Amino acid sequence: VMSVRWSKAQWISGRWDLIPISELPSTPNHFKYMGNYRGDCNLKVDRVQPTDEGAYSFSFVTTLNRWRSQKYAYLNVRELTAAVQPSTVAEGDTVRLSCSSGCPEQPEVAWFKDGQRVSHPEFQAGREDAGGYHCAVLGQERVRSALVVLTVHYAPKNVTLWVSPSGAIVAGDTVTLTCSSKAEPPVRQNGYSLFEDGEFISSGQRHIIQDIQPSQSGRYYCQAGNSIRWRGSDHMNSSEVHLDVLYPPINVSLSVDPPHVTDGIRVNLTCTSAANPTADNYTWFRRSATSSSSLWVQVGSGQVLSLPSMEPSHTGLYLCIVRSLLGESNSTEMMLAMEAEQKGSQTLPVLAALGVSVFVIVGIMLLLWKKQKYSSVKKEAEFDTRPRPVESDFKDPSDSVYSNIFMFPSSPPKVSVQVPTSHENEVVYSMVKIKPKNPNPSHSNNSREPHDSWLQEREKDSSVIYATVKSS
Repeated sequence: VMSVRWSKAQWISGRWDLIPISELPSTPNHFKYMGNYRGDCNLKVDRVQPTDEGAYSFSFVTTLNRWRSQKYAYLNVRELTAAVQPSTVAEGDTVRLSCSSGCPEQPEVAWFKDGQRVSHPEFQAGREDAGGYHCAVLGQERVRSALVVLTVHYAPKNVTLWVSPSGAIVAGDTVTLTCSSKAEPPVRQNGYSLFEDGEFISSGQRHIIQDIQPSQSGRYYCQAGNSIRWRGSDHMNSSEVHLDVLYPPINVSLSVDPPHVTDGIRVNLTCTSAANPTADNYTWFRRSATSSSSLWVQVGSGQVLSLPSMEPSHTGLYLCIVRSLLGESNSTEMMLAMEAEQKGSQTLPVLAALGVSVFVIVGIMLLLWKKQKYSSVKKEAEFDTRPRPVESDFKDPSDSVYSNIFMFPSSPPKVSVQVPTSHENEVVYSMVKIKPKNPNPSHSNNSREPHDSWLQEREKDSSVIYATVKSS
């Protein structure tokens, strides 16, 4: 045997021709002769492709003749066919992978996803299971099926709101808010919504704020949806982003406490403003209202200017300048003037107090006078009720001695007004009358004269002796 050759039958120009395999379009070493010249004519086809399918013929040449096989060796190429059912699922649905070879005996196969071995051909799809799959004959992993793709629909995840610029935002800047997410199918433009402090602002993936103002500070978040529900919700929210707009001092105003200023009182002037960051410097200036000069004189610093004792020299126009890291601003001018004291309003309380005092004193005096009068009337009544002497009871009227002792109540009658009470011991008066031995006939015969004449006689009679007896 001088030479051997394998050929493949091909239909060319309406007839079959044998084309040497060396002339077939293929990669190097795709066909490799494994036999010899002594009866072994094996041919190896590496990495068989569908184009390799067909009828093959073997021939050899000797020194005497040329020989060719009478029958063709027919090569049937069967591909591994991979399938994923269903190919498009929602997250949580069940997926089955199948692989067929077309051979009478089904070989054992293995599954791979993105180069990684898949342990189970049946599973519940998650968003991470989306991707390309292929199968291969176990032990011949180089022989792979064509790639099949599994699509898993899921609600948006990793929803994020981006703010540009990312640093400090100052009033007047242009700010861009962009929302992004990962979803299948992807979220459309109208599937995004922007909210500020819970209030809807706009729809769309991007929102631009030109000439931003302090009033636009707040908490922003975006919402994304693609009609796929997740845990009962068809929209997913991003985390909140706090948009803090910085601005220099504004709305500077002055206030005075107390509002009515008079000579000698303590006065506090307060300067307030709105700023972000908070203002950290306050400077006070005054221009005298009586001076012809238009110069402002610095009179203090701090948010509160305190005047311990108001004087005429403190009057005038005041303003304060407020400074922060972003700038400064000044208040409008405020006139500080003293009000004239209203004497009438000051003497009115004094007169009212004096009137009340006089009224109380007069009332007490009236009560004392009534009490004294009451005591006198009662005393006279007690005097008038003394026992009358009867002549028949005494043999010698001239020897009679009358003694009247009156015990007054231990305490005065109660009155409605409290008056000072004396701590002295109560006094009991006793009257002793000594008659002369030669009585006046007219007096002895008239033992029942009127009470008034008796009192007059008592006043004129020099023989009356009064004694004071203290009650223990």
